[in-house]
Amino acid sequence: MGPLGTKRTTGTKRVALTFDDGPHPEWTPKILDQLRAARVRATFCLVGTEVRKYPALVARIVREGHTLCNHTWHHELDLGTKPPAEIKANLEATNREIRKAVPGAKIKFFRHPGGKWTPAAIAVARDLGMISLDWDVDPQDWAKPGAKAVHDRVIGAVRPGSIVLLHDGGGDRSGTLGACPAVLRDLKRRYGITLLR
Repeated sequence: MGPLGTKRTTGTKRVALTFDDGPHPEWTPKILDQLRAARVRATFCLVGTEVRKYPALVARIVREGHTLCNHTWHHELDLGTKPPAEIKANLEATNREIRKAVPGAKIKFFRHPGGKWTPAAIAVARDLGMISLDWDVDPQDWAKPGAKAVHDRVIGAVRPGSIVLLHDGGGDRSGTLGACPAVLRDLKRRYGITLLR
């Protein structure tokens, strides 16, 4: 378990990959291509404003068998400090936008931006039928340390059952993209990769 009872491990030896802050028109398709080539499925934590701009990418994510996660409407780092009604409205708006792109889409998970979990955010997500999804491996790829650093940080920190935090949106993700082939290969060989359901 992670902070405040969030889901932080897969519960098996296999590890799971998560990609935050998309969909992004340049990086998401390339990440999806790499996942497909490696026969790996992941969880995509989607931002509502980006879903609105790129609904076809959400449809592709679902078509290719990946899991969806609500990552708030506009990546609000302070959402969990707001009144429950405001949190609920934000998460519902994001879910609605995802379901506009993919009618009937299953949105099983919620991830608070920055991992700034609060009891209120977790309770609202639970009331909406979502599990709050944390992580235990963060290579800080958002800071653009380069492909080698992203790979080395993931492989250095990963343990059986880890949930790995990566990014396909929110800026230039060339380092993450460059790290992915070796990350996928090494994780598959050492632990296996599972899909969060």
